[in-house]
Parts: sequence; C-alpha cells; structure tokens
Amino acid sequence: MIRMENLTKVFDTPGGDVTAVNNVNMEVPAGEICILLGPSGCGKTTTLKMINGLIPKSAGKIFIDGKDTDTVNPVQLRRNIGYVIQQIGLFPNMTIEDNICVVPDLLGWEKAKSRKRAAELLELVNLVPSAFLKRYPKELSGGQQQRVGVIRALAADPPVLLMDEPFGAIDPINRAVIQDEFLKMQKELKKTIMFVSHDIDEAIKMADKVAIFKDGILEQYSAPDDLLARPTNDFIASFLGQDRTLKRLSLLSVGDVKFGEEYKVHGEGDLANAIGQMKELGHQNIVVTGPQGRARAFLHLNDILGKKGVIEEYRQALPAVANVKEDLKTAVSTMFRHDVSWLACVDDDGFYKGYITQKAISHALSAIYRDEKQNTLR
Repeated sequence: MIRMENLTKVFDTPGGDVTAVNNVNMEVPAGEICILLGPSGCGKTTTLKMINGLIPKSAGKIFIDGKDTDTVNPVQLRRNIGYVIQQIGLFPNMTIEDNICVVPDLLGWEKAKSRKRAAELLELVNLVPSAFLKRYPKELSGGQQQRVGVIRALAADPPVLLMDEPFGAIDPINRAVIQDEFLKMQKELKKTIMFVSHDIDEAIKMADKVAIFKDGILEQYSAPDDLLARPTNDFIASFLGQDRTLKRLSLLSVGDVKFGEEYKVHGEGDLANAIGQMKELGHQNIVVTGPQGRARAFLHLNDILGKKGVIEEYRQALPAVANVKEDLKTAVSTMFRHDVSWLACVDDDGFYKGYITQKAISHALSAIYRDEKQNTLR
C-alpha cells in the first residue's frame, strides 16, 4: 500500500546541506501498522511528512496503492490520507461533531451521511455520541480530545493514516486504554498506518512492523518479535535495551506455548489410574477437572504414591491459572507471585486447555535463535 524507493531528503541550511533521510527503501502492506522509531533527529518524522507532501522530498519515489504521489494533486493527496498529531489540533469554536466532519464536509458529503459517520466513529472509541457530539473541545479531557483527533482523521474513510506521536502527551494509564481501543478499531477498519513513536513498548504492542532509523538511515525493518530476537547491529540492540527478552514475553500468548490438553484426570476417578497416568507421562503434577471439563484442582505424584481411594479425596487447590489469551509476561508474573513453575491453562469459561511450564516458555523464546543457528550451518 505504501512503498518508498530511495526516498531522500536534504535540507539546505546555513551550515551546509544536511541529509535528514538517506535512500530509504521500505514497503508497508495494506492493513498493517508500521511504527517508526529512533532517537530525536533520526529522520522518522521527516519520512512521515514526505508521504503526504508536508515536506517535499529531494529524491526518490513514494507510491500509495501503486500510484506515484508525484502524479497526484497535493491537496487531493492530503484529503485522502488521515493525519493525526500529538497536539491534536481540534478547532475550539466547533463542536466535536463538526470537528469530526471537517474533511467529509470539504469533500462535499451529504450532511446526514457525515453526521452519521461521526456518531459511528465516536462509538468505536467508547465515547457515547449523544453525550459528546454537541460538546466543544474544552469540555473534554485530554484523552477524550486525543480520541476525537484520531477518529477525525478517519472520518472520510481514507485508506492511509499517518500518526505523529498521537498518544505521546497522554498519561500512561489513559495511553494504554487508548492504545487498546485503537487496536480494536484497527482490527475492524484495517487501515494502512504509519506511526511515529518514541516509545519502544508502544511499538512492540501495536506494530505489525517496526522501522528503526539512525541519522536518516533505515537500520532495521522487521516484525516486533524478529526485531527483539535478532537486532541487526549493536545500535539496534542498545536502542531496544537489555530487557529485550522480557519485551518478547508480551508478544507471545499462553495459547502459543501451552501443551498437554489431554493431561488431566476427573475428580471422580480412581487414584491408582491417576498415579499410573502420571508415571506414564513422566509428570509430577496433573490437573483434576470437574464433570464438564473445567480445571478444579491438581495432584502431586509424591503426595499420592502408595495411597488408594478416589482422586477427589487427595486433590489440592490450584494456586492460580493462566488464561490462554493472556501474554506470557502476565503468566510469568503469576508464576513468580505464587512461587510455582507451571500453571494450568483455561479459556474464558474456565475449561482446561493444557498447561505451561517455565521450561516451555524458555524453549519458545530460544527457538528462533536455534533456527537461526541451524540456518547458518546449512
């Protein structure tokens, strides 16, 4: 959807020419979020602004949906690209409804259609239309204004959205909420998005691809997990920080790592059968399920060896469980909090779906390194 070929920007300054963006080649597929990262002055915002012509390029080509932007009228180009900035830029003398409808009105939409669109977009970001449409920007909190700034850029349904640190001025708690809402909205709308950020955690959470710049050069362009697992040079590794492994935990879900869904026993079963199954599997623990298959408890082999009876008599309460949808960072925190090395995995209804262990998590994190080593040896 967005393709750059040898994109370059050279600024003419009193001290001489300064190359802000140097022969950048990259492509953002349709429906994906690409976040641009890098230290201040690295060229990421300049790259973003060249896409919609706010800064003229010095050389190279920009294509949007296969069309060379040099062949498109600049005003028309900008009206077909949503643009969100940190400062929000809502018009203070206009209602929220009229702010959202600025571009549709310029494009000549029927008023009924544009106002319906405004109400639909407010609902997408959890702002009740009846309560907010007729308010003015000063009557909204900073976080609410930022949500309106985002949906205003989407009002005319542009295929491309450019965002320059849109959540940077919002406090951490509200920023996390807005990020989550934005991702839900993107799942439904599937826009092609380029997004400048200074926040590595934000990039890892939100991006399909991350582009890291240094001194105008695109140093690495990768999916977040690949970026964290395989930084291409010392600058990238240093920029990402020493806690890269912890960051990767937030990208993998419990469902990605769980195993052993069949490793379970029913509470009404015989203890001898449970002991036999545990020995056969080579596991010290096994989950006890209820009649419908919900995780209820567990057995520890050393506690039941040599004993007879019904499983129900010897079961122990599970100290905690992990939902298959949660990320591994949350699951590992749960393990540490309860001082355990494994957790039973459940779905939203509490049904047993397998279990995870510290060993399995370590194996998953190291798999990409093993694959890389094997490929190198071939």
